[in-house]
Amino acid sequence: MSRRRPKVSALAELPFIQGDYISDSLDSSLDDGRLEGFEYLVFCAGNDIKQFPWDGSVTMEEFFLRSNTEAIPAFFEIAKKVGIRRAAYLGSFYPQVSPHRIDEDPYVKSRHMADEAIRALSCNTFNVCSLNAPFILGHLPGLEIPHIQTLVRYAQGVMPDMPVFAPEGGTNHMTVQSVAEALQGGLERGESGKAYLIGDANMSWKEYFEEWFKRAGNEQQIEVRDEEHPLLPNMILYAGPGATVSYDPPAEETELLGYGRGRIPAMISEVIEVMG
Repeated sequence: MSRRRPKVSALAELPFIQGDYISDSLDSSLDDGRLEGFEYLVFCAGNDIKQFPWDGSVTMEEFFLRSNTEAIPAFFEIAKKVGIRRAAYLGSFYPQVSPHRIDEDPYVKSRHMADEAIRALSCNTFNVCSLNAPFILGHLPGLEIPHIQTLVRYAQGVMPDMPVFAPEGGTNHMTVQSVAEALQGGLERGESGKAYLIGDANMSWKEYFEEWFKRAGNEQQIEVRDEEHPLLPNMILYAGPGATVSYDPPAEETELLGYGRGRIPAMISEVIEVMG
């Protein structure tokens, strides 16, 4: 389900149901039979800064309140009503790894509120859990991902106008393959009402960039600077500029969900090969 039929071949081949989870959930028009007949649901459509309109028509507080805090739980309420039995929600790791940001940032707050409301719908006929992910790396044939394409060119050394350095701090990274495995595990075996913090590799931004440069055939030691990086603007670093987010998901949860780890270096090579 999405607002528009996908054009990328891998997605275009799938059965398509038209729907806007925001407007169709908030006005209850989605309760028209489109979700009937399904037993399982995977939801990966929450909004972030990429969808925010910069035309001044709405504040960030208003935008994320409507698109995440209100619309996502409304969608799940309809899913529960029409008889879907099991659901997995792909959320953000920020409310769990940087809880102090919930009251400071409208995006983090919206993700927290949506997560809490969704899991509150848990009951013996509706098994729902959330999988809260870190930075996700991957690709899909035919799908353009501008910031990743730029990172590839940066690592190859063909962007001389962009200074080579890494900002302070770092975070956890995870491949799209591992996220998909975790979602399947949550859908099939997840404990209802539970929020799972998922992840793979803890890397400083220096380590992350150096891995990209090495695998692009441009290996070098990268300087760390206390300044904003063009590829990592402060507005997307919701834990705070210069912050280090580092954690290891509980081993028993990783085993239950059944997702692989240790895949970031290989995925970087794969992305460079496809997009380079």
